[in-house]
Amino acid sequence: MMKYALIVAGGKGLRMGGELPKQFIPIGTGKPVLMYTIEAFYLYNKDIKIILVLPLSQQEYWKGLCKEHNFAIPHIIADGGETRYHSVKNGLQYVDNDGLVGVHDGVRPFVSQQVIENCYTLAAKHKAVVPVIGVVETVRKIEDAGSITVNRDQYKLVQTPQVFNSTLLKQAYNQPYTDAFTDDASVVEAIGIAIHLTEGNRENIKITTPFDLKIANALLECSI
Repeated sequence: MMKYALIVAGGKGLRMGGELPKQFIPIGTGKPVLMYTIEAFYLYNKDIKIILVLPLSQQEYWKGLCKEHNFAIPHIIADGGETRYHSVKNGLQYVDNDGLVGVHDGVRPFVSQQVIENCYTLAAKHKAVVPVIGVVETVRKIEDAGSITVNRDQYKLVQTPQVFNSTLLKQAYNQPYTDAFTDDASVVEAIGIAIHLTEGNRENIKITTPFDLKIANALLECSI
């Protein structure tokens, strides 16, 4: 089956406290976060079709970074939308064959090869697969009268790539947008499809804060 990696990178970097969008922040040897993310999927499968969704206002800057870093991994650029939902929908316009689509956050550069492999392999059978990790901290639920401890084993933290049958995902994204769509799994669930869970990797963090950047650089140092 044809495989696609739809990488969504629409961050503005506000939580980083600076003007540079978080996907362009240099880490490790100085490459932008986004390049490490794209490389992870290219390393998994050099024939995968990579679709990068970027706000129109950031596309020329990205092309300049690619020239600066001699970044030559083939990819198509789609226009970002008003929300993540609309960005993914725009990216799906470039999915022109029946296959598997993995939707991934552009600022998750540390997804493991095993997790990528598992997600695509399982999606061929289950049609909708999401990587998750367990909650290690104690969890409390806020209620009107205060808060209570809940069983953390009943909760999971969701990661990406979330991988789906392409026909199914396109069908799901034909629905009208609602605020309940917080990720791709929630969009697919809304048409009555069950989501299959698989184990993610704890290093697969979403880089959104200065603390996350410290973790990212530490992970890269450990991999050298």
